Amino acid sequence: MSRRPELLAPAGSPEALRAAVDGGADAVYLSWGAFNARRGARNFSEEEFARAVAWCHVRGVRVFLTLNILLSDRELPEALETARAASRLGVDAVLVQDWGLFALLRRALPDLPLHASTQMSIFTSNGACEIAAGGCERVVAARECSKEETAAICQNCPAEVEAFVHGALCMCYSGQCAMSAILGGRSGNRGRCAQPCRLPYGVNEAARDRRPLSLKDSCLADHLGEMGDMGVACLKIEGRMKSPGYVAAVTEIYARLLEEGRKPTPQERETLERAFSRSGFTDAYWRGTKGPEMLGFRPENAPEAAEPAPGGTDRRVPVRFSCRVEAGSPCLLTAEDEDGRAVTVTGPVPEAAGNRALTAEDLTARLSKTGGTPYRCAGADVTAEPGLYLSAAAVNALRREALEALSAARSRPPERRELEAPPLPDVDCSEAEPRLTVSVTNAAQLTGGILGFRPARVYVPLELLAEVPSLPEGVPLPKAETEYCAILPRVWRDRDEDLLRRWLEKARTLGVAGLLLGNLGHFPLVRGMGFRLYGDYGLNVFNSRSLAFLREKGLESACLSFELRFSQIRDMKKILPAEAIVYGRLPLMITENCLIQNTVGCRCDRLAEGRPPNFLNDRTGASFPLLPAFGHRTEIQNSRPLYLADRPDWRRLGLRYARLRFTTESPEACAEVYRSYLDRAAPSGEFTRGLYLRGVE
Repeated sequence: MSRRPELLAPAGSPEALRAAVDGGADAVYLSWGAFNARRGARNFSEEEFARAVAWCHVRGVRVFLTLNILLSDRELPEALETARAASRLGVDAVLVQDWGLFALLRRALPDLPLHASTQMSIFTSNGACEIAAGGCERVVAARECSKEETAAICQNCPAEVEAFVHGALCMCYSGQCAMSAILGGRSGNRGRCAQPCRLPYGVNEAARDRRPLSLKDSCLADHLGEMGDMGVACLKIEGRMKSPGYVAAVTEIYARLLEEGRKPTPQERETLERAFSRSGFTDAYWRGTKGPEMLGFRPENAPEAAEPAPGGTDRRVPVRFSCRVEAGSPCLLTAEDEDGRAVTVTGPVPEAAGNRALTAEDLTARLSKTGGTPYRCAGADVTAEPGLYLSAAAVNALRREALEALSAARSRPPERRELEAPPLPDVDCSEAEPRLTVSVTNAAQLTGGILGFRPARVYVPLELLAEVPSLPEGVPLPKAETEYCAILPRVWRDRDEDLLRRWLEKARTLGVAGLLLGNLGHFPLVRGMGFRLYGDYGLNVFNSRSLAFLREKGLESACLSFELRFSQIRDMKKILPAEAIVYGRLPLMITENCLIQNTVGCRCDRLAEGRPPNFLNDRTGASFPLLPAFGHRTEIQNSRPLYLADRPDWRRLGLRYARLRFTTESPEACAEVYRSYLDRAAPSGEFTRGLYLRGVE
């Protein structure tokens, strides 16, 4: 028989916390401080957080703290102190995204359980096992994972697996979206997403009242049994930005379904939809499908759910009493909870009875009056010698004192080690000026134009290398004084890994010496194959400790996040040779849904055929190229290329490498851009300076 999964509910405010617990949540996730992925929520003050942890623990509800954003070097010490304070208060786990914070917490707070946030972009068994081996207790799988993919992760990963069961779906893989940051300076990786995906766009046409990036909310209420059977340890309800009414309604229904082992009734489905939905719900990802039927939006004036009346579920903690009333001795009362935690308190010495002696039945009845407390009497073993008297007030005081002592015991924080933050390695891999590298998207861009400039590296998509006949001049790779590196697909699945390894072996025969890794799951995939390993932007490197973490994993260099400011890059300790993108259309999203297939039919190969790419067009007239990605996915590029050739800043940051990222450019344009960077030429046409100067919230 499968173990009942834990039900995890959002608590974006103290009011939502009470709604979640009253609704039947087994655990809640919440935030205090500045470092969480829903910084726009009401969240908690330090005092409120301390009270919340104790209040939840008395009621048998676990509390998880979210510290799941990317952090700068200056922010890491404060984030560590936040985690220290939360650990002292007894928080049950901390959710993290940032590799540097993860490594820091593992060393400084070795007994504090850590959960891998969905922002880590984990969607394969290898990725889950890799973070589990690093000391992660639980992995939150990507929302895009199907039933079969989730089951494989559960089967193969020694850590617990958490899956989203209800709530909003992002079109982009969590942790890989830069759209809000690039377009508006509000980073989803920093908890400030402005949700540009909910706006109207057009695909290969002017923007109309279509929303090709807006997905319906997920609802997996029909699949709870199979999720429990496959070993999913925790079912997560999304919604820290939602109202207490939403939290109450959704949590109560899911708690009831789990308790009764059934699917929702039509009335319960209607209640879920009234609470919040975007044109209904979808379970397509779980079923292993995708398509335009997943799209939906919610009118801005749609009402939020009113908080429902409390349901009939008794959420009080069962407690058993044991009491002895004997002549000449203080009475003793023991209260024991369902976990075997017991406390004993002492009362007055009973008096000789006058008119009516105390009976065992009287004593049991008085002990059972636990109304107004988090407890209910599950039984009482009492002994009362004949002829003795104990007032009702004395029994009530004894019961009250015992339950207060039990609450103190239930909310007492565990003892955990606290160590000093380890120093960073004494290594300096900075350079006076970076060497240029190049990444290409299609075979035509590999012609001698850019190769003649002898870039330090040329990055080529692995799937392109697998198509040897499409490469120019009938040779595997053009001869050049450069290091060829294969770019591994940023998103893939367990079922793809045998194919990817075959492609890697083929790439080796073509002269590829290095690999560009953009996901934690890439490390076990390629380990032992003998390639040189470099980190790509998908790893979201935001601080020096992340560089140290990746150095320990075997990387020889790493591309830094393009959401960093120049000053942050400059001040970062270059424990690993660092690379930054200094030219090109920055990737805004990578989507499981093929946007082109969803709207105009499958025309994903236009660029490969030499035709203009497909575009996403917004209401301002900006056009964002849509490029096909491995697995019939889509990668949205920015409307304007990043251009920094004329700026001296990036050359003085200690970078080892600076990348020119070519996507839609012709071979001739690639060579012109490369020349402009050598000549430090002024820009022409539309361009952007990216986030390097203005930074992100």
